[in-house]
Amino acid sequence: MKLLQTYHLLILIFLSLAATSLTIPKYSKPDCKDTCGNIRIPYPFGIGANCSVNPWYIVDCISSKPYLSAALNHLEVLSVNLEDQTIAVNMPKISGCGQIMSIDLGRSPFLYSKPHNNFVVEGCGNAVMTDHGSVLTGCSTSCVNGTVSNENTCLGISCCQTTIPYYLKSYTMNLTRLEGHGGDGGCGSAFLLDKNSSDDPFVMRDGSFVPVSLLWTLSDLDKHKVTCCAVLNGGLVVDTNNGTPLNTWKCSYYRPFEGSPYLTDGCQGALLGLIAFINTTYKLIKKTITRRQRKSVFKRINGGLLLKQQEEIDPTLVNKTILFTSRELAKATDNFNENRVLGRGGQGTVYKGMLADGKIVAVKKSKLADESQLEQFINEVVILSQVNHRNLVKLLGCCLETEVPLLVFEFIPNGNLYDCIHNENHEFPLSFNMRLQIATEVAQALAYLHSATSIPIYHRDIKTSNVLLDDKYRAKVSDFGTSRFVSMDQTHLTTLVKGTLGYLDPEYFQTNQFTEKSDVYSFGVVMVELLTGEIPISLTRFGENRSLVTYFRLAMDEGRVISIFDAKVIKEGTRDELLNLANIAMQCLNPIGKNRPLMKEVATELEIIRTSHNPFMVQTNIEQVMQGEEISVQTYDRSTSTFQ
Repeated sequence: MKLLQTYHLLILIFLSLAATSLTIPKYSKPDCKDTCGNIRIPYPFGIGANCSVNPWYIVDCISSKPYLSAALNHLEVLSVNLEDQTIAVNMPKISGCGQIMSIDLGRSPFLYSKPHNNFVVEGCGNAVMTDHGSVLTGCSTSCVNGTVSNENTCLGISCCQTTIPYYLKSYTMNLTRLEGHGGDGGCGSAFLLDKNSSDDPFVMRDGSFVPVSLLWTLSDLDKHKVTCCAVLNGGLVVDTNNGTPLNTWKCSYYRPFEGSPYLTDGCQGALLGLIAFINTTYKLIKKTITRRQRKSVFKRINGGLLLKQQEEIDPTLVNKTILFTSRELAKATDNFNENRVLGRGGQGTVYKGMLADGKIVAVKKSKLADESQLEQFINEVVILSQVNHRNLVKLLGCCLETEVPLLVFEFIPNGNLYDCIHNENHEFPLSFNMRLQIATEVAQALAYLHSATSIPIYHRDIKTSNVLLDDKYRAKVSDFGTSRFVSMDQTHLTTLVKGTLGYLDPEYFQTNQFTEKSDVYSFGVVMVELLTGEIPISLTRFGENRSLVTYFRLAMDEGRVISIFDAKVIKEGTRDELLNLANIAMQCLNPIGKNRPLMKEVATELEIIRTSHNPFMVQTNIEQVMQGEEISVQTYDRSTSTFQ
């Protein structure tokens, strides 16, 4: 308490000095305007020539409206954020069917900002965003009787939205109409939209322009033209997915401030040193108290959420989850050292750790702290507390003392199935026997989730990167953040589309209704991936064949499916085995969900093939098949889910 009293005394001294030392904040260079209409234009931007850090940052004020330079199509400026290094501009909506290119930011210092924009689709159609041919993201709307919802929502009915994976210079969108689901036959419109505007129905549905946030960057050439009133540092590392992160310079400053920190006299007043001193003192005094308070608050909030979900699902789960302290896990991972990183995913980063008893574990830490992330982590704890199967990754416990819980799993040493299949430098290539075993084990794990738990569970993100391999290359299905419990009388879940392109059930993509057969479809993609060694979406294949599923179906229809299989699979499997496996995969990929088999049926069929497989059997007819002998494929009946 004495320390806090000292701090309060310092604040009083500061306020008394501040009252006599205030100066007018500066946002622009001398003799330059800092506003256009009611929009503030702070340096490094500037209104007119010689007022900005470089020509890209010149703003033209026309009829009291600010516009970026002609090099960027005179985009209207809506706001400039110095803290986030973003500028909000008006950009046109993109409407109509087919492939449409965005405004190319090219050589400019601007990028489409990853954390500040959503990809939005309006109307009755599907849209996929690509970057130089590589699929980034996409979503699909559904319409009822051609009507468009007037509600202030964007959750799949005539409007859907999703995030973008990294910062972009440009992108392409493919819009297609949604056949047979209402709508006027058009494809709707698609666009990036500033997240602060995504809930505004007027912005979303009226006009031909929408606000978009661009990240602005300062290069080494620019830093010599910036005279920070505080400290200039490489403040932001930008992920552009080209293998070379972009570092942008930024003026660091202490709050509170007014003016532009990119000018020597831009920070409010001459009390910066005193502000820094008081700020540092405050941090030192409050550090221990705040840490304890935060731990207590997070533990109470997270513990309450966990308790609530556990009670709703199964009251016997309450108090059975093992709890770790944040200090315990920080020590286990060497303070979450980068050298301990096992992998990074959409939900967070996984670190290798060693507990005090010498046990090796994997610790999953969220990279974001928002409400949806918290819900996914709590959901994963509840799901994994409910299941017990040799082919599901085992949750050892969690830590509730952090803003988003830390999850502690058993350590799985051989990485994920995706890397084993597609990494040419992988030290141990998968044999046919191992691929067959892995497919069988994943099928058994899904059959268990769908049929053997007290409440059925849909995984919702089955893919090879979510299948881990232990020391004996046994499969362990992981990542249950988006999984859901389903009551016995439910046939489907209606949700915003989540999952991974290439593995998504097209029926789910169009209707937003996820069923157990959606997991079956994703498993079918995993099977084809195991058999062919190909990735689900590939730029090395052309046209519709970029989709592995389409490529596989065409090969089946033409009676040459074995010709697209991996060489190791062809060499080590018999003709009958390969055709049986292809037939199972084909049934899993049936476009009509109700006609796909159940996972327990798939698991039974795969187990029969696996137990009857003789790895030493000499093949006598694969060469004939490869030379063009017509393949007699097992019956594939589109009207039923029963194996023929």
